[in-house]
Amino acid sequence: MENFTLNSDTLQLEGLKVTQVSVYPFFFFFFLSYILIILANLGILVLIFIDKNLHQPMYLLFCNLPVNDIVGNSIMLPRLLSDILRPPSERLISYYECVLQAFTTHMFGTTSHTILMIMAFDRYVAICNPLRYAAIMTSNMVVKLTVSAWGVAFVLVGILLGLTIRLNRCRTLITNPFCDNASLFKLSCESVFINNIYGLTFTVVLFSASIGSIVLTYAKITVVCVTSKNQSLNSKALKTCSTHLCLYLIMLCSGMIVITLHRFPQYSDYRKLSAILFHVIPGSLNPLIYGIQSREIRTFLSKLIHSRKVS
Repeated sequence: MENFTLNSDTLQLEGLKVTQVSVYPFFFFFFLSYILIILANLGILVLIFIDKNLHQPMYLLFCNLPVNDIVGNSIMLPRLLSDILRPPSERLISYYECVLQAFTTHMFGTTSHTILMIMAFDRYVAICNPLRYAAIMTSNMVVKLTVSAWGVAFVLVGILLGLTIRLNRCRTLITNPFCDNASLFKLSCESVFINNIYGLTFTVVLFSASIGSIVLTYAKITVVCVTSKNQSLNSKALKTCSTHLCLYLIMLCSGMIVITLHRFPQYSDYRKLSAILFHVIPGSLNPLIYGIQSREIRTFLSKLIHSRKVS
């Protein structure tokens, strides 16, 4: 029977349901994934920072993704790793820590969309208006785009969590491996109608703006490439846009799987795992895909390796 306690400051995480045999395989998989995420994302941030040839709007805007991946996974994965090794009865978390984790979780998901949206704008200007690119994509514009990507996410997620923390709680069990908004408002015995309406509106607006801006941007880029006879322009568009589109599709598909599985309670274990992989997969692949596709990053790495061999 579920424990009904009014506004308890200590909550219990249900966590992943893993057998005794699979505890350590799961632990080492997520541990190695976390190490990969931190090293790969920090590595690409350092590369962009120390190589002046990479101090371009495209790479400076991309820096937002590694930062988002590091912060989002660092809040969620270390806690998950410790919980995997604990029995379910000892997976306790304070309410305020849970709210912080929920906030960063939703910030991670929302900024993944907004960052890729501002990156799409950069690619649109570079390919569709190349002569004015330097005049439009100034340092000031890069700062404005970055602040808007994080600022919009902060406001949207702030309202989402604000509507939840106003509710009184009568339950203590978080039926998830980590805290999120839905898990938090399900602790309440009050009406969550407003929460559901805002959550649905939030999701529809975010996905509509995200998918709409990407489709519109790439439609215009495609028109320019089809009508242009400039092979150099078409080659550049193919390389940079395929990378960006690949990152976007990975993030979108990972998120869609989680949202879809929410509709099927019988697959709750798969939903929990896919929710974790929504953080892990994009965080692991983003720096690798961008690093492999970027000629400037490959050139810098080859020079660095060659200089070490010579020395």
